[in-house]
Amino acid sequence: MNRIRALLLAVALAATPAVALAQSVLPAVTAADRVLGRADAPVTVIEYASFTCSHCGDWHRTVYPAFKARFVDTGQVRLILRDFPTPPVQVAAEAAAIARCAAPERFYDVASSLMNGQTALFQGGSVADWYASAIAASGRSEPEIEACVNEPATLNGIRASVAGAQGAGVPGTPTFFVNGRMVDDNSLAGLTAAIQPLVTRSTAGR
Repeated sequence: MNRIRALLLAVALAATPAVALAQSVLPAVTAADRVLGRADAPVTVIEYASFTCSHCGDWHRTVYPAFKARFVDTGQVRLILRDFPTPPVQVAAEAAAIARCAAPERFYDVASSLMNGQTALFQGGSVADWYASAIAASGRSEPEIEACVNEPATLNGIRASVAGAQGAGVPGTPTFFVNGRMVDDNSLAGLTAAIQPLVTRSTAGR
């Protein structure tokens, strides 16, 4: 996939921490978003993350399993992961492209592979092996992934995600929005404090 690295680097370099704007706007959920959970869940949690962000990896290893079990698997939350590549940006952007090119139902399997594989990568592991593990979880062959990664639409999708993050005033990764409101505390307790009142309100309104 070396052919697209220069292009991916160009888009990834745009993913510098954004300064919060006076009128920041979080992009609406569209069919292009990868959704985990019920489409009609009362709460939407949007995460802006990078596959080379160690804090993102820590969250996915230590908080995500309990978060998913408590909120996503019970139908209370739909989770959406959006790309905001961070250094080494060319590596993060290519990982994001691989995840986008997975079979739709395998996107979060690939995301988990990349996040869980960070430790070995940061300890000197091979980037190629990291990618290969993600591709193995993608539900598609390596040639299929490579062809998709080279599609202009894939690069444009990453560009759009980066632009959306900057427009929303995302200060870094990971950043979480709960029903459109940025949440500073991304611990399980912090997210629960933001989510539970919305779930309770939704239940009471039925």
